[in-house]
Amino acid sequence: MNVSGAVAEGFEPVREAFVRNFEVLGDRGAAVTVYRDGHKVVDLWAGTRDVDGAVTAAGEAAPWEQGTVQIVRSATKGVAAAALLLLHQRGELDLDAPVGTYWPEYKAAGKERTLVRHLLAHRAGVPVLDRPLTPAEAADPDLGAAAVAAQAPAWEPGTDHGYHAQTYSWLTGELVRRITGRTIGEWIADEIAGPVGADLWLGLPRAQRARVGRVGQVDAPAQSGALKTRPKPAVTAAYADPASLTRRAFAAITPLPDENDPAYRAAALPASNGIATAEGLARFYASLIGEVAGGVRLLRPETLELARGEQSSGPDRVLVVNTRFGLGHMLHGAASPLLSPTSFGHPGRGGALGLADPESGIAFGYVTNGFRTSVTADPRAQALLRAVRTALAAGR
Repeated sequence: MNVSGAVAEGFEPVREAFVRNFEVLGDRGAAVTVYRDGHKVVDLWAGTRDVDGAVTAAGEAAPWEQGTVQIVRSATKGVAAAALLLLHQRGELDLDAPVGTYWPEYKAAGKERTLVRHLLAHRAGVPVLDRPLTPAEAADPDLGAAAVAAQAPAWEPGTDHGYHAQTYSWLTGELVRRITGRTIGEWIADEIAGPVGADLWLGLPRAQRARVGRVGQVDAPAQSGALKTRPKPAVTAAYADPASLTRRAFAAITPLPDENDPAYRAAALPASNGIATAEGLARFYASLIGEVAGGVRLLRPETLELARGEQSSGPDRVLVVNTRFGLGHMLHGAASPLLSPTSFGHPGRGGALGLADPESGIAFGYVTNGFRTSVTADPRAQALLRAVRTALAAGR
């Protein structure tokens, strides 16, 4: 396997795991980056830029390059959460204020007591839309915001939690727009990606289109040897039932968007369509927990504690497994294992993962063009995390 990039001394197990992801676990094109204490210690990439290995005019499959970017699906949620935490840190957003303080239309249909922290912690009770939006409608921030503002909650806001798979886009995006007057994509570009120096976009600029690869669904190879786990019957039933909160939450945009459509990539949907390099994702998380080389530190220590302090835990009414959330970030748990119990971050369904671990100083980013059926714990990302743990343990 031809792997490009470098690893610092002691982090060789990550390279070995990355190679195995291609040779055994079926990766087509991917990259992984690890920072420690603000400095890059792993930066690897391999495979083809496009999941289908589409050939160039020269008759060869375009290789994954250092600057190749990919859609990271729900890993975007961690970036959107940081935007709201930064607004809180600057005194522009009160986490304990009703959402209607900033967005009066949101008070409709019994949601007048919904707090800002409920939106971030997946406790708002609006993971579904009675009338799903088309991809074109979903890309219109006015239509998306109006839809969630009019939606009656599935449970009393603040009393329970369930993953807001798609509606998280309009909940977070509209709050940022009401407070700042800018779209969330513009705000992230100006206040996060730019100062940090991260190749990360919510709404891919036209000038960056040539860097993005085609993504698609891939099956795990039969010979992978990966442990095959059978979902609990309740989980299987929830995904099979069109009337369940599970199916309806993921179907809030119907039909599913074409993730290779330039128009979809150019939209700003903070629940699902951020585009980044692995280096950009890792660098973003490094900036949340410390000063990153050549960039800035975004979160003060007290704000960092808000990001990783538990707000929701236990049975998730949408994912039908036990989940844990801070204010917008997933926390370490059985359904979504991160680096350690002190980690926070966010997976992208079927592949990508970004996280930070303040105790070890590790920030991690993995992106791929081949999506699997996993929701919160992709085997390839998990293999890389195990390798990081091995490297850390050996270095003690």
